[in-house]
Amino acid sequence: MAKKFCRIYELPEPAWKMKDCLLTLGNRNTASLSGLALFASTVHRFSTQIRSSQTEMKPDSGRGRYLKARVRSAKKRKPSSTRWLQRQINDPYVKLARQKGLRGRAAFKLLELNDKFRFLAPGDIVVDLGCAPGGWCQIASAKVNSAGRPGQPKGRVIGIDLKPIDPIEGVESYQLDFLDNDSPIRIRELASGPVDAVLSDMATPSTGHRQTDHLKIMALCEAAAEFAIEVLAEGGTFVSKVLAGGAEASLQTRLKENFAKCSNVKPPASRSDSSEKYVVARGFRPSKKYTS
Repeated sequence: MAKKFCRIYELPEPAWKMKDCLLTLGNRNTASLSGLALFASTVHRFSTQIRSSQTEMKPDSGRGRYLKARVRSAKKRKPSSTRWLQRQINDPYVKLARQKGLRGRAAFKLLELNDKFRFLAPGDIVVDLGCAPGGWCQIASAKVNSAGRPGQPKGRVIGIDLKPIDPIEGVESYQLDFLDNDSPIRIRELASGPVDAVLSDMATPSTGHRQTDHLKIMALCEAAAEFAIEVLAEGGTFVSKVLAGGAEASLQTRLKENFAKCSNVKPPASRSDSSEKYVVARGFRPSKKYTS
């Protein structure tokens, strides 16, 4: 009887193995309509609980394959906002970021990139461009030991953004525009010399026009690359978000002129429906102009 109702309500196999709660209830008064209704409602409740727990256990990188939670539309909420909210609620990286105290799911992208290329090490000096809300700074701080854990060299993380961010242990944040002409000089002064890595997860506000957005973010990436070329130490690394769309050639050419290796990667934490990817340029070769 329990198996029959589990099949009707499309329960997974573990549900009808709950002998203490289902089989006992199913064998009690199932001959009466009231008992049968009670059994059916209980099975339905267990079904909802089990499916909810299974959704939480299955990682899907935000691709929507196992999305179960639904968000009701509101009169003042746009359909696009409803879809975004639903995606956030069902995103396993968003949930994991909350559990680990990270300031955004984007932190996992840097974590995955560093696991692959190992460009952050204890004692390094790192500059994070457009650092708000601070997720990349948190990962960088842990990797370079800017908080000063005993037993490892102490590094530094310098975060730059147009708006202030809440303090992060071991992170020096500055409210300035890296596009200013004197920004590279100021950063070298703050770091007491060249730095080991320049990170950028920046993006421009979306216009809704894909090609326009692509050109805007690529211009920002190229500016970040020029900044990195002016502040990096020999052998340093530049990591930046880019959007696929056809305007990456000039950036790739510039990076290959100044770095020994240049890789394009889409980390697992990056949503599959996004055109974003990351360029990781390693082995910086400084020109005589910036050698000091």
